[in-house]
Amino acid sequence: MKLAFRLIFFLIAIPAFADPIAELAGFSVFDKVDLNQLAQGDIKTVHGPPMSGQFLSVQSCYVMPGSTQEQVNALRSWNPTKHRELKVFLHSAPDNSSVKAFVSATEKMSSELQVSREEAKKFSGGSGGGGAVPEPVVAFWSDLLAARTKSFITEGTAGQAPYDHSGEAARPNDELKALLKNQDKIRKQFSGFLGETGIGRGAGSLKPELYWELLDVDEQGVVTLGAFYNRTAGNGFYQAADVLYYASGGYYVTLSLYQMWPVTANGKPSTLIWRGDMTSSASLASLHGVERLGSESAMVKDISRAITFFRKDMAR
Repeated sequence: MKLAFRLIFFLIAIPAFADPIAELAGFSVFDKVDLNQLAQGDIKTVHGPPMSGQFLSVQSCYVMPGSTQEQVNALRSWNPTKHRELKVFLHSAPDNSSVKAFVSATEKMSSELQVSREEAKKFSGGSGGGGAVPEPVVAFWSDLLAARTKSFITEGTAGQAPYDHSGEAARPNDELKALLKNQDKIRKQFSGFLGETGIGRGAGSLKPELYWELLDVDEQGVVTLGAFYNRTAGNGFYQAADVLYYASGGYYVTLSLYQMWPVTANGKPSTLIWRGDMTSSASLASLHGVERLGSESAMVKDISRAITFFRKDMAR
């Protein structure tokens, strides 16, 4: 399963540690890293700890030149839509096979759509004009995304309606909590600042910044809702998190966590970055053996590709 991931983050200062390498080893799969090797462009992207059922995880580690604050600014300004390989369409809807499949699924109110029963009842049908996406389809998704966004603002992911249109219910909030429960070391490392967000809980104390995306997931157009928060401090140490808390298909939720340390690599001020990506998808639950390994490898490849494009763009 190929996923498109955005490099958008939740930033919050954390206590300084004398040895970033030791701290990294304490909660991640990277027991040892060579800062100078990473600074030369090496990107370590590997499978995370084993996860069963509908869950997968990947961890990455790399070094960027410059301060952590410079990395924050670069990450915020990076535009993944320049790279077709990442399959992020954002606010425009191209007239391609993925979008056509998305429109067709909506007009039929396919059982593959991840919406609630109440949301499904609101589709009025019809196939009026409107370019790649007909007006009735635009109206349906505009109303649905607006309502789910409002719910997130007031209630966090705990207020998200279940995906029960097709029968068995899946709840985004439960999926996020399960992802973190399956990654105990990471959960403990990030528990302090996640408790101030609306991720895996009710609305947090920090005000969210919100976004939406149109993605390609396995040749199917998917609309998503995401959130990030922003709080910085002057000591140069940051944690980060980005959540896609709603998806019309492809996967239930995704969560990306980051930690950044100021370091010196090859004699130059640099930033050591750890990234952990977790996803929950119904399609993963039935995969075993070689098929599951194939999905893990595809996720590793997709994330490594995104980081590579980001590094190249920032070096220009």
